[in-house]
Amino acid sequence: MNAGTQLRPESLSWMLDVGNVTGALSQASLLQPAWDHLLQNHHEVLRSPLFPVLLCVSTYFFLIGLYTALDLLAPTWPCINRHRLHPDKPITWPNIWTTLVLTIYNHMLYIFPTTVAQWLWRSPTPLPREAPTLCGFLLGIFGCTVVFDFQYYIWHLLHHKVPWLYRTFHAVHHQYNQPFSLVTQYLSGWELFSVGFWATIDPILLQCHCLTTWGFMVFNVYVSTEDHCGYDFPWSMHRLVPFGLWGGAPKHDTHHQKPGTNFAPFFSHWDWLAGTNVVPSPPGHVAEEPDKGRVKTRLVNYFVS
Repeated sequence: MNAGTQLRPESLSWMLDVGNVTGALSQASLLQPAWDHLLQNHHEVLRSPLFPVLLCVSTYFFLIGLYTALDLLAPTWPCINRHRLHPDKPITWPNIWTTLVLTIYNHMLYIFPTTVAQWLWRSPTPLPREAPTLCGFLLGIFGCTVVFDFQYYIWHLLHHKVPWLYRTFHAVHHQYNQPFSLVTQYLSGWELFSVGFWATIDPILLQCHCLTTWGFMVFNVYVSTEDHCGYDFPWSMHRLVPFGLWGGAPKHDTHHQKPGTNFAPFFSHWDWLAGTNVVPSPPGHVAEEPDKGRVKTRLVNYFVS
């Protein structure tokens, strides 16, 4: 082609078509086939106001059932027991029944009426035809987790620092200083409401796709249960997330033994900034409380800089 020859519009049409196809592929979600299948086969179930609640409840009871089975097998199965944070202190049937009774009581007294109210008064969930992009899905879950982590950190800190709040609402959760999975929802009604409210409202605040919302709810239940499970598996979140950014079961176990430490539910940065971050001690050792002089210095340096 000569340098002076001009390209006519029709000669560029194939390039535009290729560009359109490439752009469409880049925008198309890897989740679209799965989302199309869900819409085609489970449309009425997904749009029901009951679905998010049933999803969370069923996920929770599945996880505690799995962890409770491990707790019962651990004393006679060394391959399981060696991953427990307290292998010399087995979970007993009285522990299981006590925590299970309060869990069922809370679900019947608080969650069931709330579910019925949603079913009666909340309109069906709008289901968009397009799925979120995989990047949008993962970032949405990450964003909701970061916001939830901050919200619960503030709530948790206040309910430890204000004696009346601790005695009235949070002390029940600390009846067990070596948590296991059923302790996850061994809570007062106020704490259960607070956690459920944030898990519901955060995806709305971040304008998440409904599929992202459900993904966050399942992830939130999973990591909350893992925090209390009492196990340190190779695939635990605190081992998968680098640089000690995720607290996980060992740090939350330390919090139950030393309640003035490790207030954040998931990440470690808020505890690090506040000086309340404590690295879990090896079995048989007691974690030290953070030095309060260093706490004040770190906070002052952080906000001044």
